[in-house]
Amino acid sequence: MKPEPTASDGVAAAAPEGPLVKLSLFWRTFIWLALLIFFSSVAWLQMFKTQEYEPRILRNAHQIATVVNLTKTALKNSDEIARLSLIEMLADEEDVRIQLRERTDRIVAFTDSGMDKRLVDEMVKRLGPGTLIASSVNEEDGLWIGFPIERDSYWLQMDPSRLKPLGGSAWIIWLSFTTALSLGGAAFLAGLINRPLKRLSYAASRVREGHFHGDPLDERAATSEIREVNIGFNRMAERLAKIEAERALMLAGISHDLRTPLARLRLETELSVNDAQTRDLMVADIEQLDDIIDKFLDYARPEPTDLGPVLLSGVISRCITPWRHNPRLQITVDVGEDLQVQAEPVELGRVLSNLLENARRYGQSPADGITRVEIVARVHEGWVLLRVRDQGPGVSEESLKNLTQPFFRGDAARTAATGSGLGLAIVERSVQRMGGTFSVFNSSAGGLMALMKFRQAESD
Repeated sequence: MKPEPTASDGVAAAAPEGPLVKLSLFWRTFIWLALLIFFSSVAWLQMFKTQEYEPRILRNAHQIATVVNLTKTALKNSDEIARLSLIEMLADEEDVRIQLRERTDRIVAFTDSGMDKRLVDEMVKRLGPGTLIASSVNEEDGLWIGFPIERDSYWLQMDPSRLKPLGGSAWIIWLSFTTALSLGGAAFLAGLINRPLKRLSYAASRVREGHFHGDPLDERAATSEIREVNIGFNRMAERLAKIEAERALMLAGISHDLRTPLARLRLETELSVNDAQTRDLMVADIEQLDDIIDKFLDYARPEPTDLGPVLLSGVISRCITPWRHNPRLQITVDVGEDLQVQAEPVELGRVLSNLLENARRYGQSPADGITRVEIVARVHEGWVLLRVRDQGPGVSEESLKNLTQPFFRGDAARTAATGSGLGLAIVERSVQRMGGTFSVFNSSAGGLMALMKFRQAESD
């Protein structure tokens, strides 16, 4: 098991493996729906352009060419007086302006895009090779068609909107409106899909923390799949609650049924055994059995429900008080006086007491047989890293990964005393119940180091 120390302790924290960008189900669904809408819109625009817009523009070009041909024919077959009257009538009634073409005219060709070139080619094809198409003449915008009549050349000006490509403010407004509406619909659908799964995730986290009697999931959901999942989850939570109640009842029975005969046996031993040494050994064995029962009960204890700010230095001070006058156990503490963690005070005290007892039993220095324990706490990115290290012989690498497994006993050097094999398993379980992490490893400076990680609590 690898530790998670701070950089100040000289060991880099291990980075969790996983995707570079972690997105919730809502955002994943929303992004996929948005991409689907985007590509569908692009495909629709392309289809509209090829099936409707371009054919319509070409039809308008044919109609304009027809108007120009009719105008040319009318002008060609009329005398000068009638020609002037015809030009005035076209300008007044048909919004078509005709004027003479001069050599000095400043012309901007109507060839800005691929579609424009197709229009020019189509109109030149219908009007003849001498036709000129312009978008501006003498800095005056419009659709200008230049054509010759006998010895003169003329400009015919028309409204260019018929041949304009897609665009304009109205088009942009409608496109923005439909895009916003589509994205809003995608967000609604993503939320609709994500909502029951989010409730299920929250309910699962509550069950994981030991809260089996929370609000049940909706068993009348409209979607059959969600309804079946909710029903199955509710039944599972009910079953777990029943198992937990039965376990608590069984533990209470074990505590009562075993401790009563043990107490009676101890009393009988002290009264009936005459040899003092034998009596002391038998009493020690009975005390060890009682301690093992305590370990089993600690390991199987229900999870704490009331986590809150706990003054770390106060809990440590209470835990080390019984060992202050023990010459074989020296404890040094480096913890801030006002440092608080999110925990349960009794559970946190039990964790530290287990670690101190483990160090007392197995952490004697090979040089003088004295157990030296260091307790250090550091704050790192909103977490409190609590380190408990002895200066004993440590354990082998093969045994290290199993030290927190129930009923596992490590090397003989650290198991001179007998026990239940639950000490570090109880510590790990308790720390996890309080929302933290626990790891144990051989320190580079010698001895065994236990590293706990708790969420920091704000000081009042």
